[in-house]
Amino acid sequence: MATFRKNPHVDDEPFTAETATGHLVTAKVNPPEPTAATDEPAGEPEESANTESLLTEIDHVAIAVNDLGDAIDFYRESFGAIVEHREVVESDGVEEALLRVADSYIQLLTPTRDDSPVAKYLEKKGEGLHHVGYRVDDCAAALDAYLAAGGRSIDEKPRPGSRNTTVAFLHPKTSFGTLIELVQE
Repeated sequence: MATFRKNPHVDDEPFTAETATGHLVTAKVNPPEPTAATDEPAGEPEESANTESLLTEIDHVAIAVNDLGDAIDFYRESFGAIVEHREVVESDGVEEALLRVADSYIQLLTPTRDDSPVAKYLEKKGEGLHHVGYRVDDCAAALDAYLAAGGRSIDEKPRPGSRNTTVAFLHPKTSFGTLIELVQE
């Protein structure tokens, strides 16, 4: 648990956080600068025609690993995380282990064949963050909205995923460099 000390009289004064191990971390928080067009602070939410988000929760954060057993052991020994679900997804050429974190998961992925997208990812980039999965109420509607907004998808239409879900992957070239998976439970 961090303890924060901030000078209440100066907004841009650095503050210090003391971690549970006694390390001090100093940070400076600057308020957003006003924009020339509106004189409103930058970063304020914009009004949009669709005010209700199609993304309902973060379903999972997927991490590509070479050795699923070693990764499971790491999370168990380091954080006490346990596997809630494990499955081989033949269509994707992966084996996954889901570790529950609150209402979401850490999804550990390892390839089951050399031609799978995860095998290619590991060969090119090594172990690490692979994609983020967002829960949606209607995968087809969310995919259609994304495509209508100019996005590119990997999946042309929703398809079966693990845990009896319906999924669709969105191309990272049109989502700020992030591979996104839409997940409908």
